[in-house]
Amino acid sequence: MATKYLLTSLAVALTFASLLAYTHATDALLVQGKVYCDTCRVGFETKLTEYLAGAKIVLECRQRETGQLTFSEEGVTDATGTYLIEVGGEHEEDICEVRPTKSPRPDCADAAAWEKARVLLTKHNGAITPVRYVNSVAFTKKAAVHGCVDALKELGLVDLF
Repeated sequence: MATKYLLTSLAVALTFASLLAYTHATDALLVQGKVYCDTCRVGFETKLTEYLAGAKIVLECRQRETGQLTFSEEGVTDATGTYLIEVGGEHEEDICEVRPTKSPRPDCADAAAWEKARVLLTKHNGAITPVRYVNSVAFTKKAAVHGCVDALKELGLVDLF
C-alpha cells in the first residue's frame, strides 16, 4: 500500500513538474538567425560566404501604426555565426526586425540601411515550436573575393554580372 501511494505521489509530482516546465518554456519565443560576410557582394549566401563569430545584431519591434519602439534586444553571434534572442510577451501587432549593428571584422563591416530581416513574434500563427527562424543578415566586403565568378557560374547567375 505504501509503495502504491509513493508511486502515485511520484507520478503526480512528475506530471506537475513537467506541466510547470512546459508552461514556463512556452512563455518566451526564441529568435534564431545567422550573420555572414557577403564576400561576393551579391546580397545572398554563396559557397564563399563566411559566417561571423562575435557579430552584433539588434532585434527591434515597433508599433505598426505609430512606429513607436516596443521591444529592443541586442545579441551576439557564436562561433558559427548564429545568434539566439529570447523574447517575452506577444508582439502580434508589431513589426519586428533584426538588423546587423557591428561586425567583428574591419574588412567586412559595411551593412546597408535596408539590411534587415523581418520576423513574426506571436504564438497565434500556427507555429508549434517557440523558435522563430530569421533570414540571415550580412555585412559586406569592400571588394569581392577571388572565386566569386566561378561560384556564381555554378548557380547559373554569371550572366547577371
